[in-house]
Amino acid sequence: MKRVLSGVQPTGDVTIGNYLGAIKRFVDFQETTESFFTIVNLHAWTVPQDPAVLREKTINLAALYLAVGLDPNKSTIFVQSDVPEHSELAWLLQCMAYFGELGRMTQFKDKSDGKQNVTVGLYTYPVLMAADILLYQADQVPVGDDQKQHLELTRDLAERFNNRFGEIFKIPEPLIAEFGARIMGLDDPTKKMSKSAPSPFNRITLADTPDEIKSKIMKAITDTENEIRYDPETKPGISNLLTIHSLFSGESIEQLVERFQGQGYGTLKKDLVEVVVNHLQPIQERHRELLASGEVLNVLKHGAERARAVAATTLQAAKEKMGLVL
Repeated sequence: MKRVLSGVQPTGDVTIGNYLGAIKRFVDFQETTESFFTIVNLHAWTVPQDPAVLREKTINLAALYLAVGLDPNKSTIFVQSDVPEHSELAWLLQCMAYFGELGRMTQFKDKSDGKQNVTVGLYTYPVLMAADILLYQADQVPVGDDQKQHLELTRDLAERFNNRFGEIFKIPEPLIAEFGARIMGLDDPTKKMSKSAPSPFNRITLADTPDEIKSKIMKAITDTENEIRYDPETKPGISNLLTIHSLFSGESIEQLVERFQGQGYGTLKKDLVEVVVNHLQPIQERHRELLASGEVLNVLKHGAERARAVAATTLQAAKEKMGLVL
């Protein structure tokens, strides 16, 4: 059985883009792979955080993992900072990484652009991401297009280490969804839906009420043609709505185009509201139940114990190869 690892930052509110592109896929992976799903709260500190808010969002995200269907009996679910091996391996890998290759990371360029003060953590966090993956000897890593460059760095660091010290790390392969990997913003369908976009109308979050979901979808940017056709290049707004509908409803794009042909954008939007609301409501109810039960902290405690057992073995082997064990 192949091993899969992935994680989500506990910052902002989880959007349907995060859900459809990543978290919803986790549920499928746990049925066919040995799965490790983490909440990468160390990554959150590449920018300033309120500690109390970060702690709350970490627990909320863990509850959401469980609410969407992750099963702690099938997957290892844990918080990154509960496994200190992540930070230690990250330092060892930093000593193998080159200044130039980190400077070429496009996400660093985007996130640091125009800022007067940029933390070293923002610069080096792709190495921490590499440590997250390599600690668990992951065969496959679900990533979006925006993370492909970071996974390539992970592969380069693993190969560099193995070539210098001997085979320790497995070289991970990317798992990129063929459809729906990038859900676009409702207010600007040429850009990815984002937790941090200035306008709340950019995104639908998993915590949004039915009225909020309706308002955002009905205001979603489309075009002036009023023809329902899937064409991401010339009709990005409608194509994005069709993609969201398809991923939530299970209907193919072709079926949706045929069903809504000649009915106008308003009809599509109203139907999409119903589909999204009906899908999210049971998740929201389960999420509230989990937070009230106190079950989440127990799941994370046991998950961290299982994760550390794997991570410690890998770290020990790497330290022995580097002469750090007497």
